[in-house]
Amino acid sequence: MEILSQIFNLETFSSTLRMAIPLMVAAIGGMFSERSGVVNIALEGMMLAGAFMAIVISYFTGSAWLGLLGAVIFGGVFALIHAVVSIKYHADQVVSGVALNLLAAGGTVFLLNILFNTSGTSPSATALPYWGPFKPTVYLGLLIVGISHYVLFYTPFGLRVRAVGEHPHAADSVGINVEKIRYICVVLSGMLAGLAGAHLSIGVLDSFREGMTAGRGFIALAALIFGKWYPFGVLGASLLFGFFQAVQIRLQGFGVPTEFVQMIPYIFTVIALAGVIGRATPPAASGEPFEKGKR
Repeated sequence: MEILSQIFNLETFSSTLRMAIPLMVAAIGGMFSERSGVVNIALEGMMLAGAFMAIVISYFTGSAWLGLLGAVIFGGVFALIHAVVSIKYHADQVVSGVALNLLAAGGTVFLLNILFNTSGTSPSATALPYWGPFKPTVYLGLLIVGISHYVLFYTPFGLRVRAVGEHPHAADSVGINVEKIRYICVVLSGMLAGLAGAHLSIGVLDSFREGMTAGRGFIALAALIFGKWYPFGVLGASLLFGFFQAVQIRLQGFGVPTEFVQMIPYIFTVIALAGVIGRATPPAASGEPFEKGKR
């Protein structure tokens, strides 16, 4: 009973929300990319790049807000690499994503040593302030869910995104610039992933740690699939995954083996996906390169 009282309480609810935000924001970014037809498994790398850039700018300027802005911009620039390789050169989107994840993992370690003359963990930087019980990125993340739902289903741009992701050649035949829409969506996914990374480095913590995303980008992809590429579905899935991450933290003081506790979020992710795969249908043209004039 003591364990249950420690798990189901207000502190766990608060932790769930904090843990869910980076998953939710990154998954919303992935949703726009995949809704337009471009698979983005580089969310992990984009989050890591955003987390690093947020700390660098916050440390050298003393402003966490500039760090947050820098993370968003750098995430978009990083995603542009994936966009060019996938959209212009029709490279395999999964291979491109894997390459970017490896680039971010190695690049952040290298730059950490160059800029701070240290390895593993950066010096402390200015963190975001609290707005009430949470950091501003929590409120911003929830706002992004509502805005993305409105944009995707109630605006002409959202209609174009869905058309491009389902039937790109039909969309092209009525004058929609397929490549332009895909570029915008992939860059947007990087910007949101960068924001998610900044939440980890200057929201939850005040420093960058090597590999600090710890697979959250891949869990965000799982939340995207579990949420069936819908903003509020992503919200629910992220809260569920965030809850199990919060439980992982709460169980650490109850004699449960550390190795098992650390496995909990990932075990649940695999179980959740096993139950969804086959019933969750991605956009019809997701992962398919578009060549104008070819069908």
